[in-house]
Amino acid sequence: MALFNKKESDPTDLPPPGLPLLALELRAPWEFGAVLPAWPVLQRAPLGDGHTVIVFPGLTAGDATTMPLRRYLESRNYDTLGWGQGLNLGPRDGVLETAKRQLQEAADASGHKVSLVGWSLGGIYARELAKEMPDLVRCVITLGTPFAGHHRSTNAWRIYQFASGRSIERETENYNLPEAPPVPTTSIFSRTDGVVAWRGSIQAPADHNPHTENIEVVASHFGIGLNPSAWWAVADRLGQPQGPGVVWQPFQRPQLPGLQLLYPDPHR
Repeated sequence: MALFNKKESDPTDLPPPGLPLLALELRAPWEFGAVLPAWPVLQRAPLGDGHTVIVFPGLTAGDATTMPLRRYLESRNYDTLGWGQGLNLGPRDGVLETAKRQLQEAADASGHKVSLVGWSLGGIYARELAKEMPDLVRCVITLGTPFAGHHRSTNAWRIYQFASGRSIERETENYNLPEAPPVPTTSIFSRTDGVVAWRGSIQAPADHNPHTENIEVVASHFGIGLNPSAWWAVADRLGQPQGPGVVWQPFQRPQLPGLQLLYPDPHR
């Protein structure tokens, strides 16, 4: 099945995942538990070139939740940073300004562009930063980020309003969230996400940026940032070379035995 058909063409009219999918979020600890047996395979993902990667946590989460992913990326030769702002309680006063300053300082310190990875709400920050400061951003990768749907297409919008003290409807009016950043952009999503309607994580083709893509994995929302198949996809995307004459390539399902089963056919 294609990602969208005529009956599914309006991502602004999506119901949130139902109770069965929400209940499946309890599998998140098992996803992280799969990292250890998957580690030898994960170490076969492409090595990076040492550039800096900033990882943004999800709603009500902090840098501790992204530490496992950051440690894995460090093992693949990246210099990783957390966002360094405690719990992510939404774009409170000063949050986006601090994130911009961190991006500028990271780029200045390394002398190179910085990649941005965001889990759920953290992916919104990554995308919007890349729109405002594209000259400093190498690529954007999001994990279960709801940028394409109405705010009520998630099961977390009330938590957002409680945690941030802000109206999510009023907040989203300030940004064109579905618009892709003008840098290579990857959305990693799961049809079994119990928090975010998966179609709300689909990047539509962008005339201003042909280097966008969607990668499906089998994961929960709370576990997608700890899921070995998502980690492989992140490392693969970060590992793309850049420079004169280098052509961006979309994600290819890995050919290692068994790994193809972890990435559903994008044309189904």
